[in-house]
Amino acid sequence: MYAVFEDGSRQYRVSEGDFVTVDYRDAEKGTRLEFNRVLLYQNGNDTRIGQPLVEGVRIVAEVVDHPSTKLFIQKFRRRKNYRRLKGHRQWHTKVQVRSILLPGMEAPAAAPSMTPPAEQAPAAAPSEQAPQPPAEG
Repeated sequence: MYAVFEDGSRQYRVSEGDFVTVDYRDAEKGTRLEFNRVLLYQNGNDTRIGQPLVEGVRIVAEVVDHPSTKLFIQKFRRRKNYRRLKGHRQWHTKVQVRSILLPGMEAPAAAPSMTPPAEQAPAAAPSEQAPQPPAEG
């Protein structure tokens, strides 16, 4: 099953569980986003092509990260004492597609996060401690 949706004048082909980098959105990690501009939906023999949109189909995704890369623009002309260095950082939002919903379907409850819980060190039992030397008296 996959769908094609439009976001920020770009089109993305996604399936459930895919990671997609879209334009920056001011949303915290773990926030659910909904993409309503679905252009195509396909599941086996069930293909729905929008004209221009497929009515009622939506994609539910969860914000995973806000990655960015810094680009350096460097200009140089030899023997002219001309050097320029300028930087640019473009922010994006990385989301994971949780489900592709047809008309009338409800989004499933929030699934537990993929990160494992922090492991706790077990406390040492009293019998496992080193024996005490006898007291001199």
